[in-house]
Amino acid sequence: MSVTTKEIWKTAGEKINKNKCKVCPVCDGKACGGLIPGMGGMGSGATFRNNIEAFAKKNLVMRVLHEASDVNCELTLWGRKLSMPVFAAPIGDIVSQIDGHLSIPQYTQHLIDGCIKVGTLASIGDLIGCEPFAGAIAEIKGRGKSVIPFIKTWVRDEFVKKFELVAKAGCDICGTDVDSAGLAGLRNSPTPVNFWTAKELSACIKKVKGFGMKYIVKGIMTVEEAKIAVDCGADAVLVSNHGGRVLDYGQGTAEVLPEIAQAVGKLTIVMVDGGIRSGADVLKALALGAKATLICRPAAIAVHGDEQNGISTYFANIKNELIHAMRMTGCKNLDEVSGKIIC
Repeated sequence: MSVTTKEIWKTAGEKINKNKCKVCPVCDGKACGGLIPGMGGMGSGATFRNNIEAFAKKNLVMRVLHEASDVNCELTLWGRKLSMPVFAAPIGDIVSQIDGHLSIPQYTQHLIDGCIKVGTLASIGDLIGCEPFAGAIAEIKGRGKSVIPFIKTWVRDEFVKKFELVAKAGCDICGTDVDSAGLAGLRNSPTPVNFWTAKELSACIKKVKGFGMKYIVKGIMTVEEAKIAVDCGADAVLVSNHGGRVLDYGQGTAEVLPEIAQAVGKLTIVMVDGGIRSGADVLKALALGAKATLICRPAAIAVHGDEQNGISTYFANIKNELIHAMRMTGCKNLDEVSGKIIC
């Protein structure tokens, strides 16, 4: 018997520690405020809420006199044919952030299984130390083409060791959340994260590409830094503010996405996360210039609400909403999505 997203959220609410995540019907940052450790945003939680509100302020232009009855939302990315331009975003230590019933390897396994089931990609977050990270990476189990690991801005030796693990797991797309340097807890860890210069980023990208992998720079919020990432050799930039977890009172990702896409969209692939909660939001992001979107907190909740079917059910619902929104704006495929459908 199929399960609904409402039922998944209800079950998740029974399993997740409410002191870490409120499991709200709409994950908008209003109830969790600055709940860190937990799923909230930094400080007042304003940046988390700004992500949601920035997409909410964008409206779609309805068109119904067209031939876009049969809609195709498939995306081809670096040789992969994906069912939709929506991936699961990475979370590192899911246990400390959600305190549910799943270990990190269990969560990783179910996330990958569900994303493959629905025809999209799963992202894996980083952990302190190579041994715990290796435990999560082990769940890839020969499915590296369906997984994007993101490694944080550790000191160089730690960084290289982790990418060696990723390469051995068969992944050929990877990335670094360069904004992870703003995570206060990791700044004081035994192997601390650092802010990188353009020179350091360029050196790391060169090292990673030596493993034969595509490289995504995650945590870009300005045109200037998008250009730096491109100049350093990034195959994609991911417009992100770490879900509002590294800077209070920051801009929402939808506010800066258009200018970044305008500046570097012809030079590299532009992606975005933060504040995307529906298929309509996905379409808005594409109309603002993104080629792909990532969703984090709701994906994590879905896995905890139903290990076997949660993420696939949630993403299937997002896909159906995206198809409907494309149909109602006259877009037969992703190539027809443009700024003219948004206001």
